[in-house]
Amino acid sequence: MPSLYARWMHNWETRLTQVDNNRVVRPMEWGIEWTRGWPCRNGSMSTQTPEECEAYLRTYNSRAVASSDEFFSYNVPSDFRLETRDVEVFSTRHIPDPQLEQKVRGTRAQFLRFTSPVRTPYPENNLVNARWFPASKGKSAVVMMPQWNSDALSHNSLCRILNRLGISVLRLSMPYHDIRRPAEITRADYAVSANIGRTIDAARQGVLDLRCCLDWLQQQGYEKLGLVGTSLGSCYGFLAAAHDARIEVAAFNHASTYFADVVWHGQSTRHIRQGVEPHLDLDRLRSVFTCVSPMSYFEQFARFTRKSLIIYAKYDLTFLPEFSRQVVEQFEAHKLDYKAVALPCGHYSIGETPYKYMDGWHLASFLGRAFKK
Repeated sequence: MPSLYARWMHNWETRLTQVDNNRVVRPMEWGIEWTRGWPCRNGSMSTQTPEECEAYLRTYNSRAVASSDEFFSYNVPSDFRLETRDVEVFSTRHIPDPQLEQKVRGTRAQFLRFTSPVRTPYPENNLVNARWFPASKGKSAVVMMPQWNSDALSHNSLCRILNRLGISVLRLSMPYHDIRRPAEITRADYAVSANIGRTIDAARQGVLDLRCCLDWLQQQGYEKLGLVGTSLGSCYGFLAAAHDARIEVAAFNHASTYFADVVWHGQSTRHIRQGVEPHLDLDRLRSVFTCVSPMSYFEQFARFTRKSLIIYAKYDLTFLPEFSRQVVEQFEAHKLDYKAVALPCGHYSIGETPYKYMDGWHLASFLGRAFKK
């Protein structure tokens, strides 16, 4: 029987996930049209029937994993620029929090903007946005990638803490998030959805946008580079680190193995499973999401020397703890330089008092020590 604390934590997690009452169950779509601009393609295939679409995506995933450096390749943007503009919240809630809106009113900040290497049908999403938090001194910098459906203020406090440690931060708006969100949606639904091709495309875009941020940081003279990823941002961050030797320090705030397993078992993705389940079981869903699953790339990740931190939650109902422990086992099996921390909370409660302070302390102390060494 679960302990009283575990039952209390699971009940709290459930209540926190129910705060967002504007999740939409969307029908399953193969999204084959999204694959047309991807590398690693071998001509064209007839994809008229569901069986043909699934077979095409399964084959493509295998090819992308086998040639992953090509799959995650890109051209460095030529239009990097800093813009100063008003800070906005870009809430994903059905009813935005007026206190947050009031908090940022009249404030301005610098944002890095550039054209994403991945082109989508949405102009808003094609223009990358990263808020710039420069430290007063030092040559160390990280790219910060928040959680799925984060607003534009998530993790900003952590960015300022890292600044005090001499670490500059680019806080990246992930694909379809905050200012990059198309007007037709109120949440970042297009980043993870029952549309298979679009979800893969968004993940690849997130990885390439992160790597472009590293390019800009290098152009500014930063010599030691790293990343901090939370939840979906952690997934994108791992995929980037597996294919970019410049990332010397990596902090994964929540970690899981297969993309499909999170979609299938996660409490916050149950609406996506509702759209997928009439058409695919877990094994088949895993096979069409292989190319964006961290578990596919541990050999690639192990090619590069770096220090890593893995933080996971013992009572997580979104990234199940057993999946996080499997990630730790893979780090151990590959003899990687890492530290693992298990916090006594869940996926959502990690952002609540007192757990957010525990999480922030582990992240800041790890990054501070890692960059000093």
